[in-house]
Amino acid sequence: MTETRIDDFLGGRLRIEQPANGYRAGADAVMLGAACPAVPGQTVLELGCGAGVASLCLAARVQDLRLTGIERDPVAAALARANAARNGIVMEVVEADLAAMPAGLRAQGFDQVIMNPPFFAAGTRSANSARADARHEETPLAGWIDAGLRRLRPGGRLTIIHLAERLDAILGGFAGRAGDVAILPIAARQGREAGRVILSARKGARGPLRLLAPFIMHEGAAHMGDAENLTENAQAILRHAAALVLKPAE
Repeated sequence: MTETRIDDFLGGRLRIEQPANGYRAGADAVMLGAACPAVPGQTVLELGCGAGVASLCLAARVQDLRLTGIERDPVAAALARANAARNGIVMEVVEADLAAMPAGLRAQGFDQVIMNPPFFAAGTRSANSARADARHEETPLAGWIDAGLRRLRPGGRLTIIHLAERLDAILGGFAGRAGDVAILPIAARQGREAGRVILSARKGARGPLRLLAPFIMHEGAAHMGDAENLTENAQAILRHAAALVLKPAE
């Protein structure tokens, strides 16, 4: 049996059960949920939802959403269902591989798709299988983007968080299929290179690409002491469930 622990998210608004050892969702998942521009009444699909953190953070900010997650790891899928119930949020979790999506899910169209794919295409895998699966690609990044775009309704939005070094691959996956792209670089500190990017793209759109000013996570030039020294903007998102706006209202 997997040993778990309960973590607070959004300043305690959410109580999330995750594995005590191995991969646990953190700031990236919260940022992804904050960046999704869903509005009440819309349908949202999260590919590779893990324990459900990104979708549940989104639901804590936006009411009356119809949430669906797909997750191939049975332990993570069970945790996502339990976490939704624990926090009083309705979320359907489909236990399946996105590369072999069930027919019932393939028949649906969604207003929003969000994803936080594994970051690494190569390299040493962790001895912890769940952590390795969460961090290393088996389905290529292009397959994640293709699956997400196929599930979107025309005009729907795909939002993804990934490593900055994979930006070219993400834009390649959008080419000819999604436009009106907004790119938000995320840097740990002012003056540092961006380690992450969040992208938002609209299916079938032809709007221009916009490169936004970097989002800075921490104050100061270096980490000092035990304080997390988040910027005011980072605190608003990570602690107070604020939205991370990439696109003007549509």
